[in-house]
Amino acid sequence: LIPYIEEEKKRSPGSAQSAGKILMATVKGDVHDIGKNIVGVVLGCNNFDVIDLGVMVPTEKILDTAIKENVDVIGLSGLITPSLDEMVSVAKEMERRKMNIPLLIGGATTSRVHTAVKIAPNYSAPVVHVLDASRSVPVAAKLVSNEARGEFAASIREEYDKLREDHRKKQDMKEFVSIAEARKNRFNPGWEDYTPPVPNKTGVIEYINFSLETLRKYIDWTPFFQAWEMRGKYPEIFETAKYGTEAKKLFADANALLDRIVNEKLLQANGVVGIFPANTTNHDDVEVYTGEERHGILAEFHFLRQQAIKASGLPNLCLSDFVAPKESGKKDYIGLFAVTAGIGVDELVKQFEADHDDYSAIMVKALADRLAEAFAEYLHEVVRKELWGYAADEKLSNDELIGEKYSGIRPAPGYPGCPDHSEKITLFNLLGVSERTGINLTENLAMYPTAAVCGIYFSHPGSKYFTTGKLNKDQVLDYHRRKGMSLEEIEKWLRPVLNYDESD
Repeated sequence: LIPYIEEEKKRSPGSAQSAGKILMATVKGDVHDIGKNIVGVVLGCNNFDVIDLGVMVPTEKILDTAIKENVDVIGLSGLITPSLDEMVSVAKEMERRKMNIPLLIGGATTSRVHTAVKIAPNYSAPVVHVLDASRSVPVAAKLVSNEARGEFAASIREEYDKLREDHRKKQDMKEFVSIAEARKNRFNPGWEDYTPPVPNKTGVIEYINFSLETLRKYIDWTPFFQAWEMRGKYPEIFETAKYGTEAKKLFADANALLDRIVNEKLLQANGVVGIFPANTTNHDDVEVYTGEERHGILAEFHFLRQQAIKASGLPNLCLSDFVAPKESGKKDYIGLFAVTAGIGVDELVKQFEADHDDYSAIMVKALADRLAEAFAEYLHEVVRKELWGYAADEKLSNDELIGEKYSGIRPAPGYPGCPDHSEKITLFNLLGVSERTGINLTENLAMYPTAAVCGIYFSHPGSKYFTTGKLNKDQVLDYHRRKGMSLEEIEKWLRPVLNYDESD
């Protein structure tokens, strides 16, 4: 990718005949655009005219601009799961308008299967999932070619028909239990023989304008290279024949820019942590209390349970299983956090873009993402060793931290163990995240600045990361009652994991 970007710098407008015109946008409610920006640069280097509408772009703006500019292809991008729904909405609206412009789908949360099953059936013109930037060029070239488009579209249609059929067969083969049965088979660590650790400090603690130099030591570089579409583990990637030379150059450039960011304080890192008395109720909910006497309820988290049939001896997990049930009489706790390293990113990106330096503009965003994840890693260590203090003697290297060799977990709302993004609202309210840190939520509950992480701390030594998998309607109905949110709204947030057709 780097040679592409270097080439882009040298390219003068109108220096070559246009290969076609492509409109790109991150869909409504989503703010992630590193992948989209890289794709834009690569397409630009291959003589495509790229119109980039940026992030959080409403459907009407995407389609109106596409018609006005007479584009050849529309590319949609997104990272959070609600963006999948937005992409479906765009496809439906394109069909309603009787458009015939091919649609490219990309972004971390997207997949060939989802594109085939959920998006493509809503639009008559070609819909193609693109895995990464390097594959976007040949796909776009075929879609804009009068000679190649028909045959390519037919092959994609055939491939997606097969994917849909395979997906349907797989779903038919999976067996599920009722939510009542799943709860009977919950994880039970034996609360009668376990005493939850009492935190050294409860309440909310702020970490404002935190040292970037400290966070730098906690960076996990492997996802940084993945953002640039270099597959491999750091530092072994430097020794690979395929990526070694470019990876070393990228790493040197990243650290040079990071030196500037740290020394000139070009970005600001803000974080907030809270530890609160808590207990599980109704099997799958966690009550958060106002104080140690545990009379007043400050808030309630609602979690979801695995419903797939498990092999003998394996539990149907829910995050609430890792907090002591109220009826056990054991006093337990829950922790929350939200961090960003993205304060100042937009201003820096604008400066680089004004200098036509796409490489550094993308680099800043990639580094801010890494610093935010490093902040989450650092604070979790502080919580384990000092604030909650249940692992005071822990001595782990950065590699061991990245490998999650510690006790306890920090799952994030919107991710596999807690697929409902709307639980972020409870977390944000409890910690006063927006007021304290400057992180805000979009209408689809993406965090902004983009370089941000939030999550929930569980201290139990048996706690572990898991995927809820698909959910049956009995659990979704139960969840809608527990949460006091309309079924329609609940299904919107849980759509990627629903195991039923909402029209049934």
